Formats: sequence, C-alpha cells, structure tokens
Amino acid sequence: MASDNEDVAMRESKRRERQSALENPDTDIGLCGWLLVGVSILLMLVTLPISIWMCIKIVKEYERAIIFRLGRILRGGAKGPGLFFILPCTDSFINVDMRTISFDIPPQEVLTKDSVTVSVDGVVYYRVQNATLAVANITNADAATRLLAQTTLRNVLGTKNLAEILSDREEIAHSMQTTLDDATDDWGIKVERVEIKDVKLPLQLQRAMAAEAEAAREARAKVIAAEGEMNASRALKEASLVIAESPSALQLRYLQTLNTIAAEKNSTIIFPLPLEMMHGFIKH
Repeated sequence: MASDNEDVAMRESKRRERQSALENPDTDIGLCGWLLVGVSILLMLVTLPISIWMCIKIVKEYERAIIFRLGRILRGGAKGPGLFFILPCTDSFINVDMRTISFDIPPQEVLTKDSVTVSVDGVVYYRVQNATLAVANITNADAATRLLAQTTLRNVLGTKNLAEILSDREEIAHSMQTTLDDATDDWGIKVERVEIKDVKLPLQLQRAMAAEAEAAREARAKVIAAEGEMNASRALKEASLVIAESPSALQLRYLQTLNTIAAEKNSTIIFPLPLEMMHGFIKH
C-alpha cells in the first residue's frame, strides 16, 4: 500500500513538472519573434476597429483555450472561461472541451483464460483534466483514449476465466479504470468510470451451459425426491409401530378412511378384510 502511494505521488510530481515546463517556458521568442509581434500589433492598430473582431475571442464556461504565439504556448497555460485577446498573424488557439465525454467500446472478441471465445463491450467516461497536456502531449486525446480502452479491455479479460467474467464485472471495470487512468495521466485525461455492458457467448456454448444447468436441476430434484421418500418411509415405520402396539388404532384409521371416501360422494365403499380372519382358513 505504501509503495502504491509512493508511485502515485511520483507520477503526480512528474505530471506537475511537465505542466509547469509547458505553461512557463524558459526560452524567449528572440529578437525576430519580438519583431513579428510588433508588426502584428501595428497591423492590428492600423486596421482598427475591424481587427478587434478578429482579436477578441470568447471561451465558454466548459471550455479552455490554449494560445500559441509563434508556436509556443503562452505563459500561464490555458485561458478561460470568458474573454481573451489574441494578436493576428502570430497567435493561434485551440479550444478544449472540459466536460465529461462518454463512448462505447466496440464488441471485442476475447479468448478467456479457459479458452472460451466471448464478445464483450463496455462504456467509458472520461474528461480532460489538464488542457495543456491534452494539447501538447498527444495528437488526438479522444482517439487515443478510445484505442487504449479497446486494448485494455482485451488484455484484462484475457487473464480471466469465463465464470469470473460473468460474475466479477465490477472488479473488471475497476481494474480497467485504474489501468486507463494511469496510462492517460500523461495526456491530461482523467478516466472517471468504466462499465462492462454485455457479455455475449457463442450459441453452442449457450446450449451447453443450458443443458448443464438443466441436468444439475434434475439431479437436485431427484435427490430431494429421494430424501422425501426416505422421510416418508421412516414416518410409515413409526406409524406401523404405533398401530402394532394398539390394535384399536387400526380400526380408527379405517373409520377415518371411510369418512374421507364418503366426503367425496363416492358410490363405492371398500371394506378391507382383516388378515386375521384368513388365518383359520389357511390352517385348514
């Protein structure tokens, strides 16, 4: 745990150093650069008030603007929200959306640890945490995050069994989020959440699993029926012992049976013949 905390602190320190180096460059633009800036200011003054519409830009609340002057990021890093001023010809800017972005991970054919092919898709939520790093450290942060999410999904699921994939979706999603967040930290991207949407199994495997589940249910049903028969036989044995101790109990049971038959309005009543009456005939 202490080692993990040290790694997180070290990565955060390196990220801050890179951000500080980008936002506060040590190198100057040079004499030629200042000359071009002066010409740009002069051009703006000459073309007033028309040039004012080209120099004033508006950044929305959920956006940040990275301004480049002669190819270098201006001191201070991202600008906004609100109004900011740029010089024509020498300045250019890039707007970065800071809102949370979600995208679907296309279904990935994955071979699990127990050699089963499954198709898994998911959804990822992320946002730009640092606009300067998202612009300066990577060409297209959105496309890179999407590709990395697909690769991470395949790598994580490749180490899991089919049963783990079906039952431990939250753990898999958390593992993917941690991996993606560590990888995109240098790009100024914060992965907020990862969810596994669906796990599709081949049709033959679905039939095999259904047959296995049905066989398991039938086996449990047979065991339960056998236990019921065993309990019933024990109860009958105990009842026979009670009747053997009290012969009048058999007569009472006989009368109860006649009452049950009569309640059903049957026209036929069966009188059992006691076996004791047959003993005499058997002896003769």
